[in-house]
Amino acid sequence: MVCQGLTQTAGTTPSPLRKRSVIQDLPINDRLVIPAAELQWRFSRSSGPGGQGVNTTDSKVELRFDLENSKVLGPFRKARLRDQLASRIEGNCLRIVAAEERSQWQNRQRALARLADVLREGLKPPPPRRRPTRPGRAAVKRRLEAKGRRSELKRRRQGRPSLDD
Repeated sequence: MVCQGLTQTAGTTPSPLRKRSVIQDLPINDRLVIPAAELQWRFSRSSGPGGQGVNTTDSKVELRFDLENSKVLGPFRKARLRDQLASRIEGNCLRIVAAEERSQWQNRQRALARLADVLREGLKPPPPRRRPTRPGRAAVKRRLEAKGRRSELKRRRQGRPSLDD
């Protein structure tokens, strides 16, 4: 299933006047780079700061990455990402929205950085399982002795009247 509702992709040729808007490939780690052609962009008007241009500029950025149809992710990586990012995946797509900055270019950079971070976290191997252990005999003995000392201290604090009073 392809991500729904997106028409503009990063694979289109950029305008020669705007060199800053060229979308590059997204490096995730040393062995994984997401090609720009697999990233889908959508732009819309953002709420928040913007001054006079707030109602005329499409500064909000929505970046989608289709996990299932990606050619750079193998079946093992796809399965791990599906498991780790299940709550963030809509359909088969991972969706990142950035609208904090006034400029579309800065929001694009933020969205790319967030996507890279999310994919890095999702691809991390799970932590090793904890081996259940029992406390040693000496530790149990120390704990019981400390309990006994505390108990004795509290027992001595109780104000029992003596026969002399």
